[in-house]
Amino acid sequence: MKSNKQGWIVVAAGAGINLAFGVLYAWSIFAGKLQETLGWSNTETSIPYTVAIIMFALVMIPAGRLQDKIGPKKVVTIGGLLIGLGCILAGSMTSILGLTISFGVLAGSGIGLGYASTTPPALKWFPPEKKGLISGIVVGGFGLATLYIVPLSNFLLSRYDVFTSFRIMGVIFLCMTLPLAQFVKNPDKPVVSTNKDAKPPVEDRTVGEMLRTKQFYMLWFMFFAGATGGLMTIGSLKPIVKVMLGESAALQLVAFAAVANALGRPMAGVISEKLGRGKTMSILYVLQALALFLFNGLNSFATVLIAAATIYFAYGSMLSVYPSACADNYGTKNLGLNYGVMFSAWGAGGVFGPILGGRIADATGSYEMAFYVSAAILIVAAIMGLFYKTSQVRHSYAVTRNG
Repeated sequence: MKSNKQGWIVVAAGAGINLAFGVLYAWSIFAGKLQETLGWSNTETSIPYTVAIIMFALVMIPAGRLQDKIGPKKVVTIGGLLIGLGCILAGSMTSILGLTISFGVLAGSGIGLGYASTTPPALKWFPPEKKGLISGIVVGGFGLATLYIVPLSNFLLSRYDVFTSFRIMGVIFLCMTLPLAQFVKNPDKPVVSTNKDAKPPVEDRTVGEMLRTKQFYMLWFMFFAGATGGLMTIGSLKPIVKVMLGESAALQLVAFAAVANALGRPMAGVISEKLGRGKTMSILYVLQALALFLFNGLNSFATVLIAAATIYFAYGSMLSVYPSACADNYGTKNLGLNYGVMFSAWGAGGVFGPILGGRIADATGSYEMAFYVSAAILIVAAIMGLFYKTSQVRHSYAVTRNG
């Protein structure tokens, strides 16, 4: 009971910390003010954000190793400091280079450090059959961030200039992350299932051993496919819907879609425990591809909302299913580093998707063809998911113990 109580404290702290990492969702709002204040173009204001995504994904790899070695509390604390100080420093920068270093490099690295160190320790406090639910709750904080960070950003920018707003956001993030980081820790030993019918635990494997399995490359491509379509849509949804239905409808729709993003994480985590990781993502990817195929032909708030919510739900689902799938195949001992390497798929999709969408939109005046390309990639990933099977390498002592 005691360990279970402590485990839920770690889960709650991780979800709260991930709420602060949603600073990425505020960039589109700040970018508009930067354009007004400094006269920057869309391309110029996208540079710090793009660098932040790249740093987020890149730092996940060393951060995973670091939290495996020195413990997640220290790594999350460093991450919180970098996010807060990066935003505070951004409040003193008036050049693209300055904002790229402060927000892109420092804050982006902080997000990578913290995100890599919240889910792995939480998973270790619970038996394997709860991996999907626990990872979904922890990363759900990131998805819910839009609900508070967008109105908070608008509130600050309505009363202060963009630079003062950056500094205030930095202080808020420091106050959110640093106290919560002190509750993030690993158990003395990972919790194993007490269910006599449960499968034996998976043998812990190193990153080198992981890279020699076909499951890694299947999961990597599937993760990349979902991130490409999801992040392209997230980055362009508001301006697209603004043209289709107006400013007010766009703001409402983004808020509703954010809820779908957050709900997808714990719900898909639980469903994937029953249905299987590959089949769960196959179903969601088919629905996401269908929504992308139809999106540009929709013309009512209800139909656009359903399509956007489907895309956001499937995108959010990935962020609980893939860390769980990583633990399924390679154990929890090296989960920080192993998932950090797998998470590079998200970084690749996060760069490829928005660039693909932007270039096609610039050339054709519409995101329609970009959505078609993303949908085709998702269909390939969905087919791959049907053939995906979890590694069966398990501890021999556990097999003996369970008969």
